[in-house]
Amino acid sequence: MTAPLRVLTVAGSDSGGGAGIQADLKTAQALGAHGMSVLTAVTAQNSLGVQGAWELPVEAVRAQFRSVVDDIGVDAVKTGMLSSPALVTAVAELLAGVRVPVVVDPVGVSKHGDRLLAEDALDAVRTRLLPVATVATPNLGEVAELTGVVVEEEADLRRAADAVLAYGPRWALVKGGHLPGDAVDLLTDGREEHWLRAPRHDNRHTHGTGCTLASAVAVGLAGGLPVPEAVRRAKSYVTGAIAAGFALGGGIGPVDHGWRTRGGSAATDS
Repeated sequence: MTAPLRVLTVAGSDSGGGAGIQADLKTAQALGAHGMSVLTAVTAQNSLGVQGAWELPVEAVRAQFRSVVDDIGVDAVKTGMLSSPALVTAVAELLAGVRVPVVVDPVGVSKHGDRLLAEDALDAVRTRLLPVATVATPNLGEVAELTGVVVEEEADLRRAADAVLAYGPRWALVKGGHLPGDAVDLLTDGREEHWLRAPRHDNRHTHGTGCTLASAVAVGLAGGLPVPEAVRRAKSYVTGAIAAGFALGGGIGPVDHGWRTRGGSAATDS
């Protein structure tokens, strides 16, 4: 039998199962890929927020990465929570040695407002991690932290993307989900632009959106899709997952990674 696409996530664990490693693996499974993981941190996390976070040693992260890549191999990598300069630097060095697409989700703050990236790690993200990215997928808060560009309206997305591209990723996907109106994202490599729009669903249960989108992009790239098509398909998938997001616990519930198996549908426009 032919093995499925191999997608490796390098990220932290969300004990509540909505984001992080758990969301990445669910996304890979839902899209027909084989998900593998390098755990960078353990969080005590639920629908109300992050109650604690413990970073793994750099040597443990390196060992997990080498164990997977040297034996199983990999078709694409997605990075998420990397909380310290040492972790960011180590992961960037590891990624520089693999010749596969890399999706960097520069996670800074959780959905609940809890900080997941130390401020002194921002420079390492800019100078070490973003240059190895095939696609970087920052949200507006992460753009502001990394570049100083504050997006207040859709027209600002182009300036934000240019500022991200200045740090070296091949493509920037700036997520405008926090702007009013339709959920609009801008994907660009500095030469061509793709504006992706989706209806905004009246659903507060959106925990794990960023992780899910980045992982879905990684699956598409693992399968050899061009970046614009991989992002377009990922946007469609995450739009359906948001629409089907459900209450869990007393706070913000997760998106539904398995919505397609329950007959859902979603569409996006470019």
